[in-house]
Amino acid sequence: MPSADELIGTHTANALVRAIHVAAPEKALTHLQQASTALAPLSLRERGDVLRDALLADLPGDYDSFAQTIRRAEAGVPLFSGWLIWPVTSAVAARAIAENTDEAFDDAMALLGELTSRLTSEFAIRGLLDHDLQRALGIIQNWTVSDDVDLRRLASEGTRAFLPWSNRVRGLLTHPRATLPIISALYRDPSEYVRRSVANHLNDLSRQHPEIVVETARQWMSQPDENTGRLVSHGLRTLVKRGDPGALSLLGFSPAESIAVDGPTLDQVAVSFGGTVRFTIGITNTGSVPARLAVDYIVHHRRANGTQTGKTFKLTTATLAPGERLDRTREHSFRAITTRRYYPGPHAIELQVNGIVLGRAVFELLPET
Repeated sequence: MPSADELIGTHTANALVRAIHVAAPEKALTHLQQASTALAPLSLRERGDVLRDALLADLPGDYDSFAQTIRRAEAGVPLFSGWLIWPVTSAVAARAIAENTDEAFDDAMALLGELTSRLTSEFAIRGLLDHDLQRALGIIQNWTVSDDVDLRRLASEGTRAFLPWSNRVRGLLTHPRATLPIISALYRDPSEYVRRSVANHLNDLSRQHPEIVVETARQWMSQPDENTGRLVSHGLRTLVKRGDPGALSLLGFSPAESIAVDGPTLDQVAVSFGGTVRFTIGITNTGSVPARLAVDYIVHHRRANGTQTGKTFKLTTATLAPGERLDRTREHSFRAITTRRYYPGPHAIELQVNGIVLGRAVFELLPET
């Protein structure tokens, strides 16, 4: 993944200065110029916030004058796109919220819709959703029938409950059904770009409201097109890993009672820090009818306090005929990564078939040398 410097760095701030200077040549833009030197120690989101605040300070006044400047930049600067759009869209939302009028709110929604194709407005729109959820959702619902694929995708992506890198919207968390009309209007969208967002939106909802997600997916599967099955499968992926009975049943996975499991069998009982553990599994359908299986494995990592926490990983999906056996070998790495810290000591791997844990093997992760 690109670093924060590559996405929003001094070059981004300088490009934003040039773009706004074209649109408002009378402005000194001193805050933006100073901000370009203050980005180094900051995270990506913090960098966007610093540039947003500098832009607002350099363009004081009411919402209308600010929006006019942004639209002049949009029309007159060919390179008014990419990561400089993040602070711009955030500033549009902030100025509209500060003005607190319906006119500013509606125009800000329209302007974010115009800008989204230049990067995305999915982060900025969260502030407007938080400010007036129902008004924002009413506007967004109309976007679902737009000819603009980026605007349709924004309708789904911007209203996700747990959109990465974004603020949480309180109303979306307390009213989980609020966005169902939006994603239900888009689940058969002709664009994979939009459908992928819908699947991720559904998966977000599943974290806290599995019953709503299974009910919604069942409705969609009653009126499917050629892409609905794949979308629903992706949207239910977290519930499948959790072994949710409703999700498993909807996707046609069989009860695990007719399954015999060998393993997981490890190739070693002590794993070097930074090394890998290899394990094998065997699954046999002992029943008299074909069995559709979602096969995952759970790695139980040791925590700093000596307890363990499990993380589920996808292994395979398969349909076994009566008497058929499936064998798989998988390596799991313990190389150092930025998103997880490994602690030496007891670890374990479990096999999970259609949500049921059917085998466990224990090993020791050795200290880093």
